[in-house]
Amino acid sequence: MNERGWRATLKGLLLGVLIGLPTGHAQAAKPVVVLTVNDVISPASADYVVRGLDKAADEHAQLVVLGIDTPGGLDTSMRSIIKAILASPVPVASYVAPSGARAASAGTYILYASHIAAMAPGTNLGAATPVRVGMPGQPDPGGNPPAAPRSDKNPEPETDTLSHKQINDAAAYIRGLAQLRGRNAEWAEQAVREAVSLPAQEALKLKVVDYVADDLDGLLRQLDGRFLIAAGQAVQLHTLGAAVIYHDPDWRTQLLSVITHPSVALILMMIGIYGLFFEFVNPGTAVPGVLGGICLLLGLYALQLLPVNYAGVALILLGIAFMVAEAFLPTFGVIGFGGIVSFVVGAVILMDTDVPGYGIPLPLIVGMAVISALLLATLASMAVRARQRQQVAGDAGLVGSITAITAVQAGNPYNGWVLLQGEHWQVLSATPLQTGQWVRVVARKGLLLEVTTAEATSRGG
Repeated sequence: MNERGWRATLKGLLLGVLIGLPTGHAQAAKPVVVLTVNDVISPASADYVVRGLDKAADEHAQLVVLGIDTPGGLDTSMRSIIKAILASPVPVASYVAPSGARAASAGTYILYASHIAAMAPGTNLGAATPVRVGMPGQPDPGGNPPAAPRSDKNPEPETDTLSHKQINDAAAYIRGLAQLRGRNAEWAEQAVREAVSLPAQEALKLKVVDYVADDLDGLLRQLDGRFLIAAGQAVQLHTLGAAVIYHDPDWRTQLLSVITHPSVALILMMIGIYGLFFEFVNPGTAVPGVLGGICLLLGLYALQLLPVNYAGVALILLGIAFMVAEAFLPTFGVIGFGGIVSFVVGAVILMDTDVPGYGIPLPLIVGMAVISALLLATLASMAVRARQRQQVAGDAGLVGSITAITAVQAGNPYNGWVLLQGEHWQVLSATPLQTGQWVRVVARKGLLLEVTTAEATSRGG
């Protein structure tokens, strides 16, 4: 082969090698993982997002899209999600969708913390002012200063100071997230201090979000080729045509979401307490004790995750104790009525927050109080009937019983034996006895029963 032939062969081999090499898109054609939060930010959603980000890293995903539609939620759960996003080696794109969705309150913080912030048309974000119940000096949703009494000695009430501290902390937190991601820090602070909101297009103009996309495919097309920094590493996205993997909430998340609902937690605790009570009153039944123990542990676990006012828990337990005591003490309803009042007040103040979805409906509280009152009345009526019922055991059950003589003592016809309450008793009569004769017990003296003939008793009566 001459030199020209060798060169042609070499060019062909090089061309084949170049054609066989994967392109940049092909090398980085890693999947895109989609997580969805369509409820309040709760311990369940925090657990779901944190585990979802870890799983996405294990699957070598190039991007996690966090779909958001939330009215807000708990501060502790929100911060858990944000910490996971900031530490994630996989970039996170928070996407408020579909149209009509919102990222209010805690959702706004999560949006600011994400590597990419996107919204669908017709969505909104903002209203990020922290609010708590039980603080008379808290700001109103419009951002007006709290109205609280002032004096020369106390120009700024303590509740006012606590409210300002909370708002200042939240404003500094979201401002730091905005500076980290290069977004509008001034509007972020305004959303905290004045509870303002923005629709999608205005948020894009003010550089609050990075993209507005009609759907997920449109968002992925816009993100293709973008460079990001995730966990200190530069990452280039190749999202055009990438596989999309949806990780829906599993049974663990759904179970946690159910039991951490305040209403469900209260019901579980009530079932648990009453179940154990019935087991203690009637040992050996097993079912109330087992069911009560399980429900009580689940209820206490849920309360441990929720922003609970422990004074409310104490009032609920005190109310239940009073209602149970009413069934056994002759207080003519005083303790029982006090127990119902204590239970209702405790349930009202149980949750120390007014975050949407975390209040306990008043009809549920009233309904459970009525059920407790009915249970109390049932127990009281059963106790009264038990006291009025003729006793059939012990001395009261023996005296007045009619039975037959089973044997007569040899040589002494005034003594014999009878069978009562499953036991053999020696009897004494003023008249001679005969085997098979019917007698009535009139008294008991130690192990000896005094009897008279049943016929003589009838005639005497």
